[in-house]
Amino acid sequence: MALNMKALLAMILVFVGCCSNVVFLELIIKIDPGAGNLITFLQFLFIALEGLIFTSKFFTVRPKIALKDYVKLVVLFFGANVCNNYAFNFNIPMPLHMIFRSGSLMANMIMGIILLKKRYNLRQYSSVAMITVGIILCTLVSSGDVKDNTHHSLKVETSYSDFFWWSVGIALLTIALLVTSYMGIYQEIIYKRYGKHPNEALFFTHMLPLPGFLIMASNIAQHMNIAVASETVAVPVPGLGWSLAFPLMLFYLLCNVVTQYICISSVYVLTTECASLTVTLVVTLRKFVSLLFSIVYFRNPFTLSHWVGTILVFFGTVLFANVINQLKDAYAARAQRQLESSTKDKLKTG
Repeated sequence: MALNMKALLAMILVFVGCCSNVVFLELIIKIDPGAGNLITFLQFLFIALEGLIFTSKFFTVRPKIALKDYVKLVVLFFGANVCNNYAFNFNIPMPLHMIFRSGSLMANMIMGIILLKKRYNLRQYSSVAMITVGIILCTLVSSGDVKDNTHHSLKVETSYSDFFWWSVGIALLTIALLVTSYMGIYQEIIYKRYGKHPNEALFFTHMLPLPGFLIMASNIAQHMNIAVASETVAVPVPGLGWSLAFPLMLFYLLCNVVTQYICISSVYVLTTECASLTVTLVVTLRKFVSLLFSIVYFRNPFTLSHWVGTILVFFGTVLFANVINQLKDAYAARAQRQLESSTKDKLKTG
């Protein structure tokens, strides 16, 4: 199988963009823990403006994909996020929430079997199981106070009402997981129907939700004021020999928005070049790398469980990518070319 350079470049940029994005997110949250809505709004606004200028050319370019399909994707995206956020209101501890999010690879495989009638071999099933278990293990160990949180949410002695609402939270997480997986499958279906248009898809899926941020306008304005009033830093201006005083949090926000653009645009390119399961694998591994980076960044101990989880993820990924067989095929092809070249040389000299 020939190596798709476009897909490979997109994969590299996913890791570079998304992992560096997490770094700037951590730095912003340290200054203002409640800046989530501001960050999301600026990311969506930047991507929408870039698409408006360069992709849509101020709506003069006719979209290749039907608008109703983009609306459906946006509704699914918002639905999944609402379910994930509301689950915290139903006695769901953070570790359990993170474990559900880690199951996206398995959920995508299940949805592929149900909706696309796909069939996977034992190697693919085994690799997905290994990666999922590895990420869940690392997530559990990295989450603070796991035992206490889990015990609190699963108390048998609590009333039937508490257990009922906890079950509602689990149902919301399950719905969010399945909806997110269906989104990936639906994107695959759209691209098969209309062709590959990652830049257009990126623009419309970020432009259409913008009016929804009006609901959070006061919150966004409040945290923007905090960003403007943050500690200033001297940013050197290239070629001019002088520095510009810039609020530190605004600088971090700018870096976060740019790296998010690199991250998400690369994911959209990947959706046009690879199957939904492969895209989910790359995004899942990116989250795993970010988790490991967070452990190093906060100087948390890297325990035996972390090692076991990392080994499971590594070998699961190798198994999924069928690296060993690909290396064997590449070596066999090289040997064949050398043999053919040697035979031609002998015929010439003979």
